[in-house]
Amino acid sequence: MCGIVGYVGPRDCSDVLVSALTKLEYRGYDYAGIAVFENGKIEVAKSKGRLSDLVAKMEKEGKPKGHAGIGHTRWATHGEPSDVNSHPHSGRRVTIVHNGIIENYKDIKKFLIENDRTEFLSDTDTEVVAQLLDFYYDGNPIRCIRKVLHEIRGSFALGIVFADRPETVYAVRCESPLIVGQGPGEAFIASDVPAIIKYTKDYYLLEYGEIAVLKNGSVSFCDFHGRMVEKELKTADFDEDSAEKGGFEHFMIKEIHEQPTAVKTTITPRIEDGLPNLSECGITKETLKSFNNIFIVACGTAMHAGMVGKYVIEKLARVSVTVDIASEFRYRDPLLNTDDLVIIISQSGETADSKAVLNLVKEKGAKTLAIVNVKGSSIAREADMVIYTHAGPEIAVASTKAYMVQLSVMYLLAFEMAFAKGKITEEKCRRLTSELQKTPEVIEKAIGLSYNCQYISTKLITADSLLYIGRGLDYALSMEGSLKLKEISYIHSESYAAGELKHGTISLITEGMPVIAVATQTSLLEKTISNIKEVKARGAMTIVICDDEAEFDDEVADHIIRIPKISEMLMPMVATVPMQLLAYYTSVNKGNDVDKPRNLAKSVTVE
Repeated sequence: MCGIVGYVGPRDCSDVLVSALTKLEYRGYDYAGIAVFENGKIEVAKSKGRLSDLVAKMEKEGKPKGHAGIGHTRWATHGEPSDVNSHPHSGRRVTIVHNGIIENYKDIKKFLIENDRTEFLSDTDTEVVAQLLDFYYDGNPIRCIRKVLHEIRGSFALGIVFADRPETVYAVRCESPLIVGQGPGEAFIASDVPAIIKYTKDYYLLEYGEIAVLKNGSVSFCDFHGRMVEKELKTADFDEDSAEKGGFEHFMIKEIHEQPTAVKTTITPRIEDGLPNLSECGITKETLKSFNNIFIVACGTAMHAGMVGKYVIEKLARVSVTVDIASEFRYRDPLLNTDDLVIIISQSGETADSKAVLNLVKEKGAKTLAIVNVKGSSIAREADMVIYTHAGPEIAVASTKAYMVQLSVMYLLAFEMAFAKGKITEEKCRRLTSELQKTPEVIEKAIGLSYNCQYISTKLITADSLLYIGRGLDYALSMEGSLKLKEISYIHSESYAAGELKHGTISLITEGMPVIAVATQTSLLEKTISNIKEVKARGAMTIVICDDEAEFDDEVADHIIRIPKISEMLMPMVATVPMQLLAYYTSVNKGNDVDKPRNLAKSVTVE
């Protein structure tokens, strides 16, 4: 995830670009940069680190001065955070900023090298696009952009300046968000409305395949075929103070809505020719074959992602997996061998207990794999292998999209390990990978259940205590649902394996007590329904989360949340959404501070 901006108008362009980027820094802060036309020449300033590092650099070395340019703040996905990998990137006559992923950049780079384009300075997919634009540029920017659009694949948005077209900015959108702002005698591009709300509330929403041209303070549009397009001018209905949330009431609900994009951004670079490929993360098929036992160690939500990973890895790869809470693992003198793999999951990469586990494991000689969201974090630096998730910055303390992308990584790892060990065929691996690629669309549909979840949440706000139950993957998932509810609504909630109810827990059931049952596994549905009937017979108010094809008697559930059906193994990717929404709306209805729940912090860096 990253943010792009552009400006054409009478103001100091550098100041406008930096101001706009400050509103987008939540989208990434690995590095930042701007490119501005100064006296007819493109001048670039960029720096590794936060936007403040770029500002400090320009204060020392001088900032580009002009009235047209583009800017970028980046959450690194290709290439480590560094000055040379920072955007903007240039060909000989073209400079661009880029949000998203170019899926076939390796093929394009090979084509360019074969055609004597060998002057690549960075490790990014973005520079490949800049070089391709320059390769095809014949003096007609629109024709050049259209030709390149026919050749690149992925989800992206681009801001482009051509050296021989001063005071003009071009922009194109292919899935990744991009808006075009319009003010008196000036025009803007941005990844999100908040970036420009300081200057104008009027904007155009760029659609897939559309190209915008900003020149002389005005804007024109054409489509993928070069035909001119008339667009409706929209007006933002929020002010600068609320802009960082993009019009959402809280960061948490905003981040729930960002999950489909986050999953796509995380898995796309790790799939080649229809199969998982984690080689960029230092993970080879030979390495995966060598592991006899796996330990997954994490805290809180990350540990729950590990629980889902355990079920999937054991089922597919037939490798024994133990999931441990980091604070317990380090003190129990675990039995580790050199052919074991310890997977440490942490959103921040700085979780104190997880860092301590990493040090312990390295002492014992086992291999370590970090799954983290923050580039350059301590755990990422010290692990033998690292898979970066691409959730982007997660502001709300209660994790949603970070958990979702951790799940997606666990699936990719399970698929590739099972294939490497010969436990599944190539055909099955392709099928599973293809189904995983479809999950962003299904997650989007599940988010559409907000109204139903909002209504059911009104039934929870008076509860003193409630239970989540499930079997198999549904039990692993119910653990996260319970945590999400308790941490932001402050209602006592526990999760239990549904089959264990009669071994003591059912004594907690009182008249009207909510019990939320997760029932997405068809093979276990009949048994789970039996458990639901047990608690309902004792007065519980039952809420069932199931797929839209599940069949059971109406009297089983007081409330039903039906989610789109996909492969049973992947149902946790979808079923987690209504549980996030239930927690969110329950907290809102209780008047709590959703994004900053009491006593909690985003990154737990102390024991």
